[in-house]
Amino acid sequence: MKELEYPFDPEYVLKKKKSLKRALLESGSSFIEKKIAILGGSTTNDIKNLLEVFLLNYGIKPSFYESEYNQYYEDGMFPNAELEAFAPDVIYIHTSSRNISSFPDLSDDRETVQKKLDNTYNRFEQLWKRLADVYKCPIIQNNFELPFYRLMGNKDCADFRGRVNFITRLNLKFYDYAQETQNFFIHDINYESASYGLEKWSAPYYWHMYKYAMCVPAIPYVSFNVANIIKSIFGKNKKVLDLDMDNTLWGGIIGDDGAENIEIGQETSLGQTYAEFQNYIKQQKQLGVILAINSKNEESVALTGLERPDSVLKKEDFISIKANWNPKIMNLQETARELNLLPESFVFVDDNPAEREIIIQNSPGTAVPVMDGVENYIQTLDRSGFFEVTNFSADDMKRNEMYQANKLREESQNSFADYGEYLYSLDMKGTIRPFESVYMSRISQLSNKSNQFNLTTKRYSQAEIEADAADENKITLYGKLEDKFGDNGVVSVVIGTKNPEKNELHMDLWLMSCRVLKRDMEFAMMDELVAKCRESGITKIIGYYYPTAKNAMVREFYGTQGFTKTSEDEKGNTVWEFIIPENYENKNRYISVNGKAVTKK
Repeated sequence: MKELEYPFDPEYVLKKKKSLKRALLESGSSFIEKKIAILGGSTTNDIKNLLEVFLLNYGIKPSFYESEYNQYYEDGMFPNAELEAFAPDVIYIHTSSRNISSFPDLSDDRETVQKKLDNTYNRFEQLWKRLADVYKCPIIQNNFELPFYRLMGNKDCADFRGRVNFITRLNLKFYDYAQETQNFFIHDINYESASYGLEKWSAPYYWHMYKYAMCVPAIPYVSFNVANIIKSIFGKNKKVLDLDMDNTLWGGIIGDDGAENIEIGQETSLGQTYAEFQNYIKQQKQLGVILAINSKNEESVALTGLERPDSVLKKEDFISIKANWNPKIMNLQETARELNLLPESFVFVDDNPAEREIIIQNSPGTAVPVMDGVENYIQTLDRSGFFEVTNFSADDMKRNEMYQANKLREESQNSFADYGEYLYSLDMKGTIRPFESVYMSRISQLSNKSNQFNLTTKRYSQAEIEADAADENKITLYGKLEDKFGDNGVVSVVIGTKNPEKNELHMDLWLMSCRVLKRDMEFAMMDELVAKCRESGITKIIGYYYPTAKNAMVREFYGTQGFTKTSEDEKGNTVWEFIIPENYENKNRYISVNGKAVTKK
C-alpha cells in the first residue's frame, strides 16, 4: 500500500490507521500470523496500532500482548501466566531515556558513575536472559535516545558525569550484548530521534500529558522501523534491486549523449551525486542483495556507461542485464524466472514515473519507491527498510557469487544433450547432517525466506530451531551442496516429529532453496531421512502439504518421492504416507553425500 511506504505522511497514517487496517484486511492478501508482546516503559497503544498496520502491509497479521504502563520489567522478569499463555513469537521492549532511573550527579566520582552504569545495564541484561529462557523467541530492544537537555553543554558528551556520555556508554553495552547474542535485536531510536530532530522528538509536553516517550507525530516512524525488523526476522525482506540506467545510475541519456557526456564521476557536482548513489548500490552486494539492470537501451550502448573508468558499478556487478526495448514489466518478470524468485522479491528503481506506474499496476508486491531527485535516491532506498538486516550469514555475503555460479551452470547445461550427463559433470558434493550450531542461523533464515519450496509453510525462529535440534523426539537434517562452480551453502531443511507408539515420523517442515531444484538434492535428503528413520525404528513417514499462492510447484512433491496420497480436503491440503520398504533403494544418483561416492547408472 503506497500510503505506508517511505516517505509516508505520518499525520495521514495516524489519522487513517483504522481505515488502512480495514483495507489491508479486505485486500485478499495472504498473511502469516504472529504473536507480538510489547513490554513498554511508556504509553504504547498508538505504537501497537500502527505497528499492526505496517505489519499487515508486509503480509504479517499480528496479535498483541501489551503490558500495562511502565510494567515492562515486572511483566518480563516475574512469573506471568497471561504472557506465558500468549506464547509470543516476538517480544518488543519499548523503553527510552525516560526509563533510566539513576543518572550521574555532578558530585559523583568515577567509581560511583560506573556503578550506576553497571546497575542500569545489569537490570536489562537480567530481563533479556529471563525472557529468552522462558519464551525462546526473538527479542527487540530499544536503545536510548540522547537527553533533551545537556546540563554541561558541549562537555556533557565527554565528561564521565554527563548524561550524554552516560547514555552513549550504556548504548555501547547494549550493542556488545546484541553482537554476542542470537535472536536479540536493537531498535535504533537513537538514530531515529536524531534523524527526526531530537528537540521535536523529545518535546516534554507529550511525556507529561500522555506519558509518550516521543512526540506523537514521530510514532509512525517508530512503528515502521520496528515492523521492518519483524518482517526481516520472518523472511519478508526484498532480495533484488532492479535498476534503470539513464538518469538513475547516471545523469543523461546515454543513447543520445554518448558515454563520454553522461554525468558520473568527480568532475561535476551532479556526477559526484550519481557516483555516490552507485557506491551505495554496490555496497548492497555485501548484504547479499542481487543487482539487476532493467533499461530501455541498446545493450552495447548501455554497457559503455559501465565501462567508463569513473563508473563505480561494472558489468560484473549485475546478475542480470536486460537492456533492450521490451516493456520493463516483461524484463522484470523474465529476470524473476531466471533467478527462480517471485516478482515480489524485487525493488524496481526507476526515475521515470510512467515506468513506475506500469510496474505498480502489473506487478503487485514489487516495491516501487518514488525516485525523485538523485540527491534523495540513497535516503529513499535506505530508509524504506527493504533489506533490513537481522540475520547476516556467510551465505548472504556470497549470494551474488552463488547466482553468478548458477549462470555458469546454465551455460554448461546447454552444452549437454543429456541432462543426466550434465548433472554428473557438475561433480556435486552434499553434506546432510542433523542440525549443527554453526548453521542454526542460516537454517532459521531459510525457513523464513523459502516460499516456493516449503511444503508446510511453517516458519521457525532460531530459538525454535535450536529447541528442535535438542529434542530427542525430532529428526532434523540440513543439506549443503557444492559443485565445480561453487558452494551453494545450506539449501535444504527437514524436521520431523516421531510417534514411537506407531513407529511413525510426521513431517513438520520440508523445504529447499529454489536455486538447486532438479539437481537431485531432494532425493538425497529423502535417502538420508529414510536412513535416520531406520535408526529410530520408524517404519512410516507421514507428509503434509499446505497450499499457498507461492508453493504450487511442489504440490506433487511427495508423489515424486514415492509417497501415496491418503487424503485431500476442499482447500487442497493433502496428507501422504510412505511405508519404508526393507529393500529401500537410494533415489539420489548424482550427488556424493557425506563423502560417499555415487555410482554412475
